Amino acid sequence: MKASFALIGRDLKLALRQGADAALVVVFYFMAVLLFPFGVGPAASILARISSGSLWVMALLAALLALERVFEAEHEDGSLDQLALLPAPLGLVVLAKVLAHWVLTGLPLALFAPVLAAILDMPAAGYPVLALALLLGTLCLS
Repeated sequence: MKASFALIGRDLKLALRQGADAALVVVFYFMAVLLFPFGVGPAASILARISSGSLWVMALLAALLALERVFEAEHEDGSLDQLALLPAPLGLVVLAKVLAHWVLTGLPLALFAPVLAAILDMPAAGYPVLALALLLGTLCLS
């Protein structure tokens, strides 16, 4: 368990040093959602009806942008073999990498979703449900 927390911390530090991957996901999410009204029209009633679905689809597409990079760096530098040889179970190593990926991508998407929901005229009563659903959904996707 200690190795898993160390691996999560390592992945978070590495991602924060680079910074571009996590920021790219959030910027894509904002841009895709903000461009959505141009495609369907600016009518508030239409945007309110389809806002939750469009936020979900855009969040899942944004999360998929960084999904391939979960193990890419370790594969390129050869440390993936070292991770597989750790004394911790391989399932915990994978879970630690997935949790670090989710903290960097899924958590910011779920936290910014209510802001974008307000822009799309979604009823305010749905903001907490949307954020909670995105928290769980992006965790499952990761």
